[in-house]
Amino acid sequence: MKKIVIVNGVIAGLIVSGIMVISHPMIEDGRIGYDNGQLVGYASMVLALSLIFFGIRTYRDQVLNGIISFGQAVKVGLFITLVASVMYAITWDLYYRVAASDFSEKYTAHYLEKMEKEGASQEEISSMRTHMEAFNELYENTFVRFGITMIDIVPVGLVITLISAAFLKRSRESLAGR
Repeated sequence: MKKIVIVNGVIAGLIVSGIMVISHPMIEDGRIGYDNGQLVGYASMVLALSLIFFGIRTYRDQVLNGIISFGQAVKVGLFITLVASVMYAITWDLYYRVAASDFSEKYTAHYLEKMEKEGASQEEISSMRTHMEAFNELYENTFVRFGITMIDIVPVGLVITLISAAFLKRSRESLAGR
């Protein structure tokens, strides 16, 4: 299982990290924009973490002779998610330090400007500014930033894991019936 988890996790991590590093400059310079950037980010996570399905299937077919329980499949999927997510969080942290240390301030300015354009009151904007400035201060802590980045990607991997496990589980009885 270890080899399958590592191979699929690393490939998924490289895909999602690579897309993030390539797309982030396009988000900040407006070619993609912050709002579409979230769509690009989550789409890249789904694309990369689709390797969970293939990892579970490979483990089922090549190691377990075509039989896997839901629990075993979830275990494989979660380990692949963990490998890819840690790679993604490390990549973001390094990228943040080297090329995007002003990301929080730029995103805050974008979000507050968007609120203003959508007709939010000055009181709402001021309250959000206070909230976001406090968050940005926390975000400067490496461990907080790492945790927040993990919270972005792990739920996507969990959903893909559960769907894949449900789809790929196979018992001896189901194999005998074919």
